[in-house]
Amino acid sequence: MSDLAGGSVLLHASTWSAFVLPAGRIALIVIIALTTGTILHRLIRAFRQRVAVRMSEPEQIRRVETLGRVFRYLASLIVTLIALVLILSELGIAVAPILGAAGVVGLAIGFGAQSLVKDYFTGFFLLLENQINRGDVVQIADKSGLVEDLTLRYVQLRDYDGNVHFVPNGMVSTVTNMGRGYACAVIDVGIAYRGDIDTALAVMRSTGEDLRGDAAFADRILGPVEIAGVERWADSAVILRCRFRVAPLQQWDVRREFLRRLKRAFDAHGIEIPFPQLALHLARESAGTAPDWPGEQRGERS
Repeated sequence: MSDLAGGSVLLHASTWSAFVLPAGRIALIVIIALTTGTILHRLIRAFRQRVAVRMSEPEQIRRVETLGRVFRYLASLIVTLIALVLILSELGIAVAPILGAAGVVGLAIGFGAQSLVKDYFTGFFLLLENQINRGDVVQIADKSGLVEDLTLRYVQLRDYDGNVHFVPNGMVSTVTNMGRGYACAVIDVGIAYRGDIDTALAVMRSTGEDLRGDAAFADRILGPVEIAGVERWADSAVILRCRFRVAPLQQWDVRREFLRRLKRAFDAHGIEIPFPQLALHLARESAGTAPDWPGEQRGERS
């Protein structure tokens, strides 16, 4: 009887140890994984802050922040995968067949979800090549706006009307970034054909210099106004063109203020800004016969 009792105790002890020890090791793996992930996140955050302090350009700071978020995401993914493999090993599940099956399943999913895979690959290279950062104003996939968020899956844009667009990275083939280095405020204005072009160009130049000398715009405008001259002959006006080289994302404010001041300057110098006009020639016969030109009575409506 004592031998049976002793055997029963040993059986229970071995069963208990067979359950407790793997559970303890699994709990230890989870704790180590969580601790490692937290430490890596803090190290990446500290490194990002240390690098950002040494940078003065906002564009470089935004790039460091974006890459920091991506590295934190990759670190979490790697730690999670390693912990999962170790937990499966502790449960006595062979990892090699699972990895082989996962490869086959992954291949099948890859064929069925090519767009999703393309999104992640494209997002990785968008970040790696520094094509887009948070805070940029870009045009991608026929959408334009301020980049509010950038992930490996999509780009989140907010346009001028406040609409939010989620553009999958796989749809991004061309990136037009309006917030890099410098921008140009290109301005076309029209004057009447009977107006003096040289006078109008001189007024545009003086207005541009006055705007550049304004303290509110001195830091936004990077150089003197560039007068291109006559751009084209339109139906009702001679189109004159000029441009400013400005700080990133300042082209719209500079353009609006220049047009406001230029209208006032044109009015002061008597320079006419034309508008489309329609001339009507009245026919004498209902059959549609046009009157002789010139010398016939005609009416004008503007």
